[in-house]
Amino acid sequence: MLHARDAAAATAGEADRLLFLTQPDRGGRSPEPGLVSAVLRETDLPVRVVLRTEDSLEADAPGFARLLELAGAYVELGASGLSFGFLDRDLEIDRGTCSALAAELTGVPWTFHRGFDAALDARRAWRDVLALPGLDAVASAGSTRGLTAGGDELLERARRDPRVADLLLASGGLTAERIPWLIRAGVHQFGLADEVRQDGSWTKASVDTAVVRAWRLLLDDAHQLALGIPVD
Repeated sequence: MLHARDAAAATAGEADRLLFLTQPDRGGRSPEPGLVSAVLRETDLPVRVVLRTEDSLEADAPGFARLLELAGAYVELGASGLSFGFLDRDLEIDRGTCSALAAELTGVPWTFHRGFDAALDARRAWRDVLALPGLDAVASAGSTRGLTAGGDELLERARRDPRVADLLLASGGLTAERIPWLIRAGVHQFGLADEVRQDGSWTKASVDTAVVRAWRLLLDDAHQLALGIPVD
């Protein structure tokens, strides 16, 4: 979601949580607090805000201080949570930095954003995030190239480890065909981006309410079927 119009459309389409960011073509950046305030006025849904100000997924002291300042502003405005994540020079999860930021934001839930997929060793990355404080979601497609490339391996990982299934927020080229398989594997969080824009473009189209509602119905039906409940 890029602006207040997106928030209003997603809310009308019955989304259950929103992620707010800017500059999606650069992996997402932190919006100015004034923009966050405008979005929050358009919806009563929980809103998480991206914490990222640089191209790199590494964190230095000045960058960390700025992120902490932004995080405080977002939470004070009413954001329900945050989305951030750091890797070190070896492309492993920077547990120290992630834990330090989470510790400064006690009680604020957060998502490890799609930067997670840039980690060199997915097995080790999942091991490292399981103990991070406050983390309740990991946005992943199993590959930086999206679910088309990484979906099968990600699905198998969720099947093998319920902890992964519980944290996984499947995103990055999500398709209707993948939903039932992910749900059967225990996945219950799904992230949509250009999938809810009519031409699939972040920059040329806003979120489409009808498309959001169609995904809402698809997900609800898939959950019911997975539980053995007939769908009308």
